[in-house]
Amino acid sequence: MSESAAPAGDVTDAAGLPRDGLVAVVKQDCPTCRLVEPVLAQLGPALTVFTQDDPGFPAGVGDVRDDTALDVSLALGIDTVPTLLRFADGAVVARTEGWLRDEWEALAGVGGLGPDLPEYRPGCGSRTHDPEVAEELLVRTRGGTLSARRLEIAALEDEAEALFDRGWSDGLPVVAPTPARVLRMLEGTARAPDEAVAVIPPNLVEATVEKVAINAVLAGCRPEYLPVVLAAVEAACTDEFNAHGLLATTWGAGPAIIVNGPVAREIGMNAGGNALGQGNRANATIGRALQLVIRNVGGGRPGEVDRATMGHPGKIGFCFAEDEAGSPWEPLSVSRGVAPGTSAVTVFAAEGPRGLADQISRTPESLARSLAAGLRSVAHPKLPLAFDATLVVCPEHGRVFAEAGWSRDRLAAELAELLALDPAEIERGAGGIEEGLPAGAATAPVPKFRPGGLLIAYAGGGAGMFSTVIGGWVGGPGGSQPVTREVGPWA
Repeated sequence: MSESAAPAGDVTDAAGLPRDGLVAVVKQDCPTCRLVEPVLAQLGPALTVFTQDDPGFPAGVGDVRDDTALDVSLALGIDTVPTLLRFADGAVVARTEGWLRDEWEALAGVGGLGPDLPEYRPGCGSRTHDPEVAEELLVRTRGGTLSARRLEIAALEDEAEALFDRGWSDGLPVVAPTPARVLRMLEGTARAPDEAVAVIPPNLVEATVEKVAINAVLAGCRPEYLPVVLAAVEAACTDEFNAHGLLATTWGAGPAIIVNGPVAREIGMNAGGNALGQGNRANATIGRALQLVIRNVGGGRPGEVDRATMGHPGKIGFCFAEDEAGSPWEPLSVSRGVAPGTSAVTVFAAEGPRGLADQISRTPESLARSLAAGLRSVAHPKLPLAFDATLVVCPEHGRVFAEAGWSRDRLAAELAELLALDPAEIERGAGGIEEGLPAGAATAPVPKFRPGGLLIAYAGGGAGMFSTVIGGWVGGPGGSQPVTREVGPWA
């Protein structure tokens, strides 16, 4: 037996409950409720019974009330039936669940209850938790918090095809955002549904938490992913990231997300084998949710504002976590100013990933040269200071740097030195290639990447000396810059 206050203050007037006395909540479908039917009759006129499924149950009780609409059960927060409660001055002062003779007798102040019954029997789940009614109750009790326009689909209309036809899909099937699913998604954050998150390009439409939640449902997210999606939307819609420019360019890059901090582990993200590939729900759907927000809220659709010549599969969604536990370095987010132990996302412009193999180098100097050779090809080997990039170092390559004591900053500095391009090699016509800088445009070595234009992250499986280069887009104030945002709050 537990002592407790009423779940929502004095609910007696609104719910038709007595201000003083005993209340039992039962359902005929529960074996334990049927077992205690004679005990309910023993308690006499001091007892009011609310029945969840059969207004004729239990027999032999003077005051039985119909709660098939479950309003009283919801008001009292019933999880298990039978539940016996004592009210005093309109408040619940004690309750017990299931059947335990000693607790029933103490709560009711009546001895000798159910002498022929076993001492104890557990109860059954309240009908409020039955799957067939839970969604209806959720919408009934919380549906008023939603403000998005409702779309009615005809009875004979295929749900999946209807969403394709209305242009809400990225080309793959999406999950229908029913009110119940959106409400459950909103349980993943403490933020209000009508709170503005960001102004979404290209149409510069304000997205609320509810609008982001709708697209998270479409993408297949779980509620616990929503805070990460919200942070990614905020980061992608900053002037620094310039999602509109990234969307409108004919280059093939799109937004990608690296997740750091405790949230990556809590929601089961993949930072190990196949981290950049398929198979992990959180990785796949968080990146997809960001893209669907840009598509469905902001109007960024291929063939319209999205003018990519080629694009790449990662524009459906591109998201992974950094392997902080295995990394020889501090998390990427910490290197970008976020406090250690804080969950964060970093959004960056990304082409499709391409592998970079070096299975022989066992010194950091040799391996850095291999990585630099691969990075030089981003956009074009003869184009300096144009496109950003991200280098994802795999564990076997990371071990080489860790054993030599190289920090992330040391590796970045070595790569910058190795990627200082000789003017003679990058002039137009050099190497028989007309692409390049105009003759005489550079008189000294030119950096491949602008300062801050190369991110270095750590992820991947424990076997295989294969790191990954992810080309970006034009970097700096005239293009897109990586943006990091903290994740939170969540419910």
